Parts: sequence; C-alpha cells; structure tokens
Amino acid sequence: MTETPQTHTTPDDEFQPYVPRSPEYRAAVEALRGLRQDLFHDAFAYAPLPRRDVDGRLTRRLSGRMREYAAWRTHALVVAAGAVAMLNGFWSSGTSGATSLLCGLLALIPVLLTLVRPVGAFWLSLAATPAVAILGSSWDNWPWLPGSFIAHLVVLTVVAVRTRPRTAAWMWVLTAGYGFTAENTWGSSHYNTNVGPMLVLSAMVLLAVTVWHIRRDAAQEVTAQQTVTAHERSRRTLLEERTTIARELHDVVAHHMSVVAIQAEAAPYRVENPPPELEKAFATIRENAVAALTELRRVLGVVRAEDYEAPDAPQPTLADLDSLLANVRETGLAVEKTVTGAVCELPQGVELSAYRIVQEALSNTLRHAPGASARVEIGYVLGGLGLRIVNGPPPAAALLKPSPGAGHGITGMRERVSMLNGGMTVGATDDGGYEVTVFLPVAAVSDGEA
Repeated sequence: MTETPQTHTTPDDEFQPYVPRSPEYRAAVEALRGLRQDLFHDAFAYAPLPRRDVDGRLTRRLSGRMREYAAWRTHALVVAAGAVAMLNGFWSSGTSGATSLLCGLLALIPVLLTLVRPVGAFWLSLAATPAVAILGSSWDNWPWLPGSFIAHLVVLTVVAVRTRPRTAAWMWVLTAGYGFTAENTWGSSHYNTNVGPMLVLSAMVLLAVTVWHIRRDAAQEVTAQQTVTAHERSRRTLLEERTTIARELHDVVAHHMSVVAIQAEAAPYRVENPPPELEKAFATIRENAVAALTELRRVLGVVRAEDYEAPDAPQPTLADLDSLLANVRETGLAVEKTVTGAVCELPQGVELSAYRIVQEALSNTLRHAPGASARVEIGYVLGGLGLRIVNGPPPAAALLKPSPGAGHGITGMRERVSMLNGGMTVGATDDGGYEVTVFLPVAAVSDGEA
C-alpha cells in the first residue's frame, strides 16, 4: 500500500497573493473614514464662530455702537433660535417645575454650543433628544418633542453652515438612524411619530445649506481666478511696457551715443596737426561714449528679459574709484579723495553700490554745479562703510550753466542704500554747496566663518 505524501506548510505559505478590493469595499472604507474624520475626530474641538463683516450694503450705513453690534448679528440670531427652542421645550414638555425647566435647558444648551463647538453640539443634541422624550409626558410627538425638534433643526443648520456638505450628510444619516430606531423600538406606544417630518425638513434645510456652500466656493474660485488673471494681465502689460522702453532707449540713446563715439574718433583726423590736448579730449569722449553704450546694453538686457542673467564682466568696485575720479577731473571738476580707516574688501553688493553712489553724486555735481570743486570721503568703520560726497557752490563766473535734471539720481541712490538697509542724508551746505552722506552696514564675519 502506497502512502500519500504529506505536504508540510511553511510560514511563507500563509502569505496569499494580494487580492484587489472591490470598488464597493473601497467606497465603504472611504465613507467610514470620512465619518470618523468629520464627526468623531476632535468632535468637541474649540472653534468659536467669528464675527460677521460690517462692510455690507446695509451694515456700512450704520454708525457708532450700532455698527459694532452688527458684527454679532449671527450670534444673536443663534441665541434667539435657542430661546425659541427653550420656550417650546418648557411649555410643551407636559410637566411642571424643575422637570420642565430641565427640558427647556436641554433644548437651549446644544443650540448655544454651536457657537463654540459645532460638532459637539450635534452629539449633545442627539443625546438630549431621548432624555427630553423620557422626562416629558407628551404622547403626541415621538421621538422629538417640540423643543427638541426645533433645537435639533437649528443645530443641524448651524453646524452644516459652519462645516462642509459631507458633514451635513453624515449628520442627516445619523439623525435618520436614531429616528428609525426610536420609532421601531418605542413608537408603537405613541400616537404620532415625527420622524418623517424631521427627515424631510432637515433634508430640505441641509440641501439649501449645501447649495449655499457650492455657490460660495464657486464665487471664491471665480474671485481667485480673476485675481490671478488680473495679476497675469498686469504682469504682461508691465513686460510690454518694459519692452517698449527698451526699444525706445535703444533707438534714441544708443543711436546718439554711437554717433558721439564715431564723431569723437574721427574728429582729430579732420584737423591738421591737432594739439595733444584736443586728441586726448576726443579720446576721453569716445571712451565715455563706449562705456555708456556698454552700460546701456547691460541695462537693456535687464529690461528686456525677466530671467536676465548678469554678465560675466566684473562690476566696478571701490578699487576702480581712482579711474572714475581721473575721468571726472578731465572734464574740469576738481575732486579730492580722502580715505580713513583700515581699507578692507567688502561684499560685492556694498562695493558696487558705493561706487555707483559716488558716480551719481559726482554726475549731479557736474550737472547742477559746473565749475565747483568736490570732495569724496570714504570711511572704513566698524560695522560698515561711510561715504560723504560734498561739493562747493558753483562759481559766479562759470562758463557753463547748471542743467536741470529729472530728479532720478537721488532716488536711485536712496534705492541702493535702502536695499542694503543703510542710511542716507542729503541737503545743502552752509556755503551754498550740496552734501550726500551715506552709511552702508556690513555684517561682521566671525573667525569660524572666515
């Protein structure tokens, strides 16, 4: 006789292949998860009802204390509904004395609780309903006595308004479950049951609240889309304006600067045996024109493209200040430079801003005080860099007249100083000149970071 071989199972055999769940099962799990999240998780969490806005068409016409009271109109409406429920619970309980008072309070408290703990108010209202039904002696309404009926409708409405449609649906399902359970268990001993009216009225109220939620969310979504569209439209308009400005700058300024550079280069060849001073002057003019064109191209790149990357060419620093002063002296401006403190290397942004501030201040001196002398003072102090550019009054017998500016020079300097969280003061001096004082802070570098 042959023996049937026995198979031994191992722990690995206990693991079965994964069987995908049905859509109905997943829907049920998701629904139960939503029920737990909406009505069980932090059910009694503190969530006070905020005050209403007083900028409405009617409330904005109020003034003084009435306008302040109007912000609490929703709270007053809930309290009034709770008072109505309490009075109905007190008079229709069929009892007297402390029992009727207790029935009224059990109708009032859940309504008031919706102002601070909305989900907890629903559970309290659902729990107070059978308590009031047991305490009361009315056999005409079951399982909701009149006070409890009004209170539960108010609670459902307020909680639905303060939460979301899914929470309202779960509250209606639990209310229906309680109503059918009470009707099938104790309904035979009562004349009338009001489960049907409760479910119909609550369904209508919750449906209206759900429609209100949908309309409000749609309006908020439309407002958000309009805001985004307006932002994109303004951004596109700004880019178009920047492109137009760049085109005009290129067509006007770049053309004239190119002509100046070419004429300055060709001018010495049109004069026989020009003096060296004249050749040097024309060379300086050409160098300044070429430098201006280079700066203009860099600025146009910033204006034209939003994702513009800075050029690889090094930006000017305070080390290049001597070249700037030499260039300015060739125009006839007598300028002196004084440096105090220990000269050290500063962050690139501070170096560039300091150079541009000195450049703009000297340019203002050339425009507004031709023939005057200027002095540039640079102070390396603890915690930052100090700049002082001061010029004297223009001489009375100056050959050139002051040229009015657009006023953007001081504004540009202030923007650079503000960008570095510095300070800047400008103003006239006692002798009729002008002074620009700037302090640019520099964060100290510790030994570990150095």
